[in-house]
Amino acid sequence: MNAFPNETSEYRAARNALLESEAELRRHMESVAAELRALPPGGEIPEDYEFNCVGGSMPVRISELFRGGDTLMIYQFMFPRHVHDRRPRPGDGIFSALPHEEGPCPSCTALIDSWEGMMPHFEGLGGNLVIVASAPIVRLAAFVGEKGWKKLRFLSAARNGFMQAYGGIDAKGQPVPMMTVLKRWPDGKIRLQWASELFHAPSEPGQDPRHLGTVEPLWTLFDLTPRGRPDADEQFDYHCCGRSNPV
Repeated sequence: MNAFPNETSEYRAARNALLESEAELRRHMESVAAELRALPPGGEIPEDYEFNCVGGSMPVRISELFRGGDTLMIYQFMFPRHVHDRRPRPGDGIFSALPHEEGPCPSCTALIDSWEGMMPHFEGLGGNLVIVASAPIVRLAAFVGEKGWKKLRFLSAARNGFMQAYGGIDAKGQPVPMMTVLKRWPDGKIRLQWASELFHAPSEPGQDPRHLGTVEPLWTLFDLTPRGRPDADEQFDYHCCGRSNPV
């Protein structure tokens, strides 16, 4: 690669060494992705779970969520949030008055914000993603409406055991932000393909779980900056955006 304006030989040598590391990381990421794709069939779902759907008048079963393909991705939205999450509530709207433990998770909300914009591309290329929360359908629909989310499908699992079975609710009854990928096999059976179990694996000091690290554009964008990821969590409101953060 040609040198950029005014760069030093020291910079170029260090950058070339980093480039080798980046290429190795790319190879390893593709190797891990190939291992994921090559997993043998996982366990069959124990039941055809029935959900309530935001914007729908009738319940929908998990088998009905497959849109012509054989894959269904389910993100388990922490709504309500973890009982120990004391970050501020939304600054306005009906959810600004809810007790902390009954409101949605700011981190999940930020992630869903980023996915909302890319859904036409994802679905246009054959992707199939739904968002599931344990909040009652009326409350979930109200938050979706306040956020203006229109391109994602939201489901309430308040009346079934899907989230308990697939890691979205832990043994203490607290939410976990799991991603679950299901595959419908030629025999018609729906089986687990992959779940973001890295969330529960030990992490190195200073690292968060990064169980969905490659699909979190907010944080991977910061990875390219000189300071890296800020030592802060996502919020509903920011000073830079015309609002002050509520207590």
